[in-house]
Formats: sequence, structure tokens, C-alpha cells
Amino acid sequence: MLLQVAGTVTLLQVFDMPMSLRFYRDLLGFEVIGRSQPEDTCGWAWLRLVDAEIMLNTAYDDDLRPPHPDAERQKAHEDTCLFFGCPDVDGAYAFLRSQSIEATEPKTAHYGMRQVWFKDPDGYGICLQWKVG
Repeated sequence: MLLQVAGTVTLLQVFDMPMSLRFYRDLLGFEVIGRSQPEDTCGWAWLRLVDAEIMLNTAYDDDLRPPHPDAERQKAHEDTCLFFGCPDVDGAYAFLRSQSIEATEPKTAHYGMRQVWFKDPDGYGICLQWKVG
């Protein structure tokens, strides 16, 4: 028997849910399709942009959250990267820069993918890419 699956959703642990929602929803255009409470201070949210989905979960309960993000915890996020298909990588780069998001200039990787890289507020990598030609 083959295991049948119908997609995947990545769960990211975030420090500040309202900040993460502003980034993914308000800047990148994701739609919130589910959440644990109706406010942006919710502990969990499920987001979708076209056919890409992610879930965000607060890394700390409200009463246990430290006043500032743990730098070591964020540094550990450097080995995690979300890759999203994006037919207009150059246009996306211009948009990201217009929103004051630090992003690499678009480049074509040796394997033929045009890519732009940046990070979310928690230090998770994001790559927008599309096959050239």
C-alpha cells in the first residue's frame, strides 16, 4: 500500500506572532485561513498564498515569553529555508526592496533556478525561485 498525501504544511515557531503576521500576511500577501483566536496575538495561525501554505506557532506561552528573542535560537534557524515558486523573481526583488526587506539581488543558480533570498523576522530563510527558460 502506498501512503497517500495531499500536500505539506511547514510549521514555524515564531517569537512574536503579530510581527510574523505583519510580515507574511501584510507584506508577502499570505491569507490567514485558520487561527487559534481571532486576534493577531493568537498562539497559532495557518496561512496560504495561492497553493503555498505555512503554519506559525508562538515559541513561548505568553507568560513565559522572554522580553527579547534568544539570539542563539534565531541563529539556529539559519539552517531552515522555505523555497517558494515565483515566476517573476526580479519583480519580487524590486517589491521586497520597496518594502525595506533586505534581499539578495536575483541570481541564476548553476542548476538553472533564478533566485532571490531573504529572511523572515525570526531568521528563517526564504528563497523565491523559478526555473530559467
